[in-house]
Amino acid sequence: QVQLVESGGGLVQAGGSLRLSCAASGRTISRNVMAWFRQAPGREREFLATINWSGGSTYYTDSVKGRFSISRDNAKNTMYLQMNSLKPEDTAVYYCALRMSQSNIIFTIAPAYDSWGQGTVVTVSS
Repeated sequence: QVQLVESGGGLVQAGGSLRLSCAASGRTISRNVMAWFRQAPGREREFLATINWSGGSTYYTDSVKGRFSISRDNAKNTMYLQMNSLKPEDTAVYYCALRMSQSNIIFTIAPAYDSWGQGTVVTVSS
């Protein structure tokens, strides 16, 4: 069983930056596809970005492309989301997710992921 813990959220002004971390424990994550999602109040959970085992393949939803960057450090069992040029509409709870399947194919839908963190709150003020 793997546990995921997000950190790095907070309050930032529009145009600012934050770096989220997702630390995994319980097992190594070097052969697991991982992703970031977010959920704003009253809205469905939204896919943001996904990354394959080595970090060599990534995919982003259009709304964050060019502003957010997903990465991972398998030696530290940690995934990251660098968020730049933040906008008020980026305000949400941000979740990291891990796919248990031993496949290196990336997915953009929440049901494809088996383990989730508790979330970290990001608030962007205008």
